[in-house]
Amino acid sequence: MLSHPGVGARSVSPHLIPRQIGAARVLGVIGLVAYNWWVIVPFEHGWMTSVDGFFSDMSADGQPHAWFMQRADMVAGTLLVLALLLRGPTASDGTRRREWPWLVAFSALGAVGGRFPYACASGLDSACRTLERHLDLPWHHYVHMTAGVSEFATITIAIWLAYRRTRQADTFESHVFRSLIYLLVVAYPLLAVAYLGDVWGALIEPVFFLAFTAALLAELFEPAGQPAGQPAGQPAPTDAEGKSHRDR
Repeated sequence: MLSHPGVGARSVSPHLIPRQIGAARVLGVIGLVAYNWWVIVPFEHGWMTSVDGFFSDMSADGQPHAWFMQRADMVAGTLLVLALLLRGPTASDGTRRREWPWLVAFSALGAVGGRFPYACASGLDSACRTLERHLDLPWHHYVHMTAGVSEFATITIAIWLAYRRTRQADTFESHVFRSLIYLLVVAYPLLAVAYLGDVWGALIEPVFFLAFTAALLAELFEPAGQPAGQPAGQPAPTDAEGKSHRDR
């Protein structure tokens, strides 16, 4: 693709992009499998002791199998960062995805949370919860808390920006992000009840895991080479002379 000086279009190699996007999707899918380690927990005897705690409580220091869960979070975050970096912030037509840096931040924060786990399971242990509220736990406990809250904030912003970017289109991605907005409007109040009341955490949290997974899959598998808001297969816009904008 040729660009006139000053227009700002980017030159894209027709051979590099398919390989790069393919690698991004493979890494992303593997990362999301690791991210969803919680799926196996209900099927393993003794792993889930109460539905009132959050899954992150199960990865707290001293919990059975905590090492596995912490490493899974680190692997997931690292692979998702690499996948998003390979996918890049722009489509091949030069359109910038404003949600991209927020998704990179979300993925990096997931790795941070795995590296710095809870010191104890505050959702399952009232003594731990008391120490937490009095700031009497080791510093890495609060790093995990901060990373977790920031994860939810960054990917929620990303989903909103992706919805704004695609809402005028009738594409699969636009329907995904629109549905996720509706879902989060309902799910966040339920999460507040679970967190403040120390109830149903293990029932509410998976809704967010699945929503965030859907958002990342939609981002990674959005067809390359299509202008934002333009359905796949639709010809590129042309100017008054009948020239395609992609040929410039």
